[in-house]
Amino acid sequence: MLDTAQYLLGAGSGLLVGFVLALVGGGGSILAVPLMVYLVGVPNPHVAIGTSALAVAVNAATGLASHIRHGNVKWQCAFVFAAAGMVGALAGSTAGKAFDGEKLLFLFALVMLLVGAMMVRGRHRAGDPLVVLGRHNAAKLAGFGAGTGLFSGFFGIGGGFLIVPGLIAATGMPMINAVASSLVAVAAFGLTTSLNYAASGLVDGWLALTFIGGGVVGGLFGAQAARRLSASRGRLSLAFAGLIFVVAIYMLWRSYSAW
Repeated sequence: MLDTAQYLLGAGSGLLVGFVLALVGGGGSILAVPLMVYLVGVPNPHVAIGTSALAVAVNAATGLASHIRHGNVKWQCAFVFAAAGMVGALAGSTAGKAFDGEKLLFLFALVMLLVGAMMVRGRHRAGDPLVVLGRHNAAKLAGFGAGTGLFSGFFGIGGGFLIVPGLIAATGMPMINAVASSLVAVAAFGLTTSLNYAASGLVDGWLALTFIGGGVVGGLFGAQAARRLSASRGRLSLAFAGLIFVVAIYMLWRSYSAW
């Protein structure tokens, strides 16, 4: 059981993640697990992963609302991708629960390095805005969905940094549609993972609520900052990638020392 100070730190962590997500976009939720473990002080890495998965799912659903209003979601493609991914997320989260916590954090840090590298690289592609679900892309969507769901479930992360390029590779849709549609999958994967962890008593509901509450507030501030700093988004993403590298190296050191 956590104390009041830890729940307050959880709210502050959620505020930071929400702010970063709104400011620089995909990859921000990768900080949720290390913040819960090293700042909030959640003693069990599995609880940190299960709880962050729930928070990420809710944050994704919140972000999805604005994209729905603007008609950016390719629903049929998103549903096929998410349905296949939920099967993968169930298998991945089951494997993650059985994996040693400290070794899981070590692997998680390696994933953070991958996220940072992908943020530095960036993506620029026009795409086809008239993409629809059909025989030519259904199998690709299911395959990419199952793979990213497995990955997302194992590490308890949203996986948007893999889902977005997966949707683009499978369908050729524009980036804005891929980002919007990815939130359907992120919410589905996070919910599947968190429910699987909750079934084993590995989700702290109160911590998730404080984290989500902080994330909503942080998202509002982040959205305002993003509008003011729109011309500097590339540099902001690069700076955030640098932060991810630093945190990942720290996690590698801490988790390796604990072996």
